[in-house]
Amino acid sequence: MKKTVYLLLAFIGFLLSYYFILRFQTALETTNYSALMDFVSNDLGALIAADLVISVLVSWIFIFRESRRLGIKYAWIYLVLTLGVGLCFSLPLFLYFREMKMEKSP
Repeated sequence: MKKTVYLLLAFIGFLLSYYFILRFQTALETTNYSALMDFVSNDLGALIAADLVISVLVSWIFIFRESRRLGIKYAWIYLVLTLGVGLCFSLPLFLYFREMKMEKSP
């Protein structure tokens, strides 16, 4: 059951990320840098950005430690997926594969 939920959340996270990325890229005549500066130009945007950065760093620490502990190979791929898609995709995907690995372990 947990595996199914994690996989479903990863799928939803992937779809939502790319939905908003494509919407942003097609709707605006702006650069990614200027959009980021607009986002963090007020306190609420800066708070959300800081929260996301801390969440990403904590998740990477968790992913690398758990991967080492459980013998999961290619942990670096989740770092790449976070940067390329988002934490909403990479973390549930890691948790899915972590559950699979834990089921196989005695």
